[in-house]
Amino acid sequence: MAMTEAPSKNRLVAIDLDESAFSNPSPDIDHERKVAIFDLLEENEFAVVDESKAAEGPFHLTLSIADNRLVFDIADHQERQCAVFGLSMSPFRRIVKDYFMICDSYFQAIKTATPSQIEAIDMGRRGLHNDGSEILQARLAGKIEVDFDTARRLFTLICVLHWRG
Repeated sequence: MAMTEAPSKNRLVAIDLDESAFSNPSPDIDHERKVAIFDLLEENEFAVVDESKAAEGPFHLTLSIADNRLVFDIADHQERQCAVFGLSMSPFRRIVKDYFMICDSYFQAIKTATPSQIEAIDMGRRGLHNDGSEILQARLAGKIEVDFDTARRLFTLICVLHWRG
């Protein structure tokens, strides 16, 4: 008889974005949002670090921006709020701006550029995405533990929240 592994409690099972924060995303940005959420829900590692109480997942995350802060509103598996905190957006500003510029170049390039040009732009895009993910992991330290792939997908959602059209 084969044993199946129990699903991890240290994971996200629902993600909401405060859609009032961004207006009319382009089809490319909307696609990025949908893919990031789908991929996050398929596979992620997400644990609330809280010594004062046992925050047990799986978790529901709502991301928003308020007063120039990225707000993480986290509920537990019983929909009880177990953590709310904001991160200053200052460390993300430049990298998000650069990421949007290179994504715009990438989306234009896939229409007309050569494969080697597209690959070069994509390498730069992935590098910026990795940098943003590392910043996010560092800023979440002591609050939330995430693996690198989860941080990458969350960084995508941070970028989507900054979309101004």
